[in-house]
Amino acid sequence: MKNKNITYPFTAIVGQETMKKALILNAVNPKLGGVLIRGEKGTAKSTAVRALAALLPEIEVLADCKFGCDPHKKESMCQECMERLEKSENLPVKKRKTRVVELPVGSTEDRVVGALDIERAIKKGEKRFEPGILAEANRGILYVDEVNLLDDHIVDVLLDSAAMGVNTIEREGISYSHPAEFILIGTMNPEEGELRPQLLDRFGLCVHIEGITDIDQRVEVVKRRAFYENDPSGFLSVWKKEEEELTNAIILAKKLLKETAVSDDMLRLIVQIAIEMNVDGHRADIIMMKAARTLAALDGRKEVFKEDVQTAAGMALQHRMRRKPFQKQGVEEEKITGIISHEKSA
Repeated sequence: MKNKNITYPFTAIVGQETMKKALILNAVNPKLGGVLIRGEKGTAKSTAVRALAALLPEIEVLADCKFGCDPHKKESMCQECMERLEKSENLPVKKRKTRVVELPVGSTEDRVVGALDIERAIKKGEKRFEPGILAEANRGILYVDEVNLLDDHIVDVLLDSAAMGVNTIEREGISYSHPAEFILIGTMNPEEGELRPQLLDRFGLCVHIEGITDIDQRVEVVKRRAFYENDPSGFLSVWKKEEEELTNAIILAKKLLKETAVSDDMLRLIVQIAIEMNVDGHRADIIMMKAARTLAALDGRKEVFKEDVQTAAGMALQHRMRRKPFQKQGVEEEKITGIISHEKSA
């Protein structure tokens, strides 16, 4: 009988290497600003997101806090935990797994940001807050399937919170803020409509995925899925070593990231790519730099190489290009490779 508590292992996902890499990079460095996964249905998008959460190490949280505040980061605690800390109260700590919180397409703004009891605030001067999805997602993963079908205003709210790490609710002159630090992962099928360019730009990374066409790989997908459904525990044990190795790599990369530097030469290359690819604004440059650093740390290095910049550019520029009508996917990668190659030979 299938055990619903056993998540399909991340390392057992066949193919889709770029998607997996983008997810891992955000796990190592949540400041990348999340990832948008564009592609057809049935390409392991949701499986990969849940599998990523299972990979991540347990986190310490304040046990009775509705936001799961980090006991070691006073600056990012909620108002209630800060007040209790200032009163020298003993705040109990517990460990838990990283959560994946899914946002339904039909969610209202109150369901997403939470609700304030205005009547209580006016009559008694007490701020009573009913947590929403952003509160649940704090220090976890917020997964938005079919993000392009959400109301633009809701997407704006999500992206603002993802960028600031804080959710602020204002009603009738009363405001309330709480920590909302999460890895934002959005998926969409471009055939069902696009996101506005302004919203696209605010996702840190973007990858485009397609169904696997290689016969051997497709056979392997079916075989692995059948094994997993028939014997989840047995299947997990086969991939246990690879899962542990990847978890350890993420933990080590997080530590090394603080020491990883980008040389002026690499920064100039990053900026040159952004200029030649005709990208608006400076967000692409900054994200490329952050992603290149994260790639280096994941590879166990403190120095960024051109290969890191090339890989980072492919993910950071995918959705920021001014694409011509009917332009095929992949043209950007060829141009980026050309810029890097020219730089190598110069």
